[in-house]
Amino acid sequence: MSLVRRAVPEDAAEVLRLRQVMIDSMFEAGGGPTDWHAESLPALRERLADADGDFAAFVVDHPDRPGALAALVCGALEYRIGRAGNPHGRVGHVFSVATDPDARRRGYARACMEELLQWFRERGAGQVDLNASAQAEPLYASLGFVRKPDPSMRLAL
Repeated sequence: MSLVRRAVPEDAAEVLRLRQVMIDSMFEAGGGPTDWHAESLPALRERLADADGDFAAFVVDHPDRPGALAALVCGALEYRIGRAGNPHGRVGHVFSVATDPDARRRGYARACMEELLQWFRERGAGQVDLNASAQAEPLYASLGFVRKPDPSMRLAL
């Protein structure tokens, strides 16, 4: 039996906590603001309740702390006009990959990623994109991800 399960609305606060662990790990100072969690919680609960939607989170329960999560992987399916190699235009996006610091090096993130990749396959995704930290790149490479030149830009609205 797999340790990984699909997150449910009751996991929303823990999903946000692990997302914050990921965010904090990206910056040396750590300890970023968390005031946005309360505002984000209702929308996240709604998305976690929609089992047929385009968003999924896969988690592992913390083995030592009942009610806590040890690992998290989130993903969303998006439609783009098809192209060679992906004629149906379905693209998976991976984000919020996080493992609680005291639960690392146990294979939880890999197991969650494998479940998410299977979820994308079942929905016909022709490709899966993610942004990788240097620390996580070996995991993603072992799953078949390759670096690509990234001309990404962003506009905050």
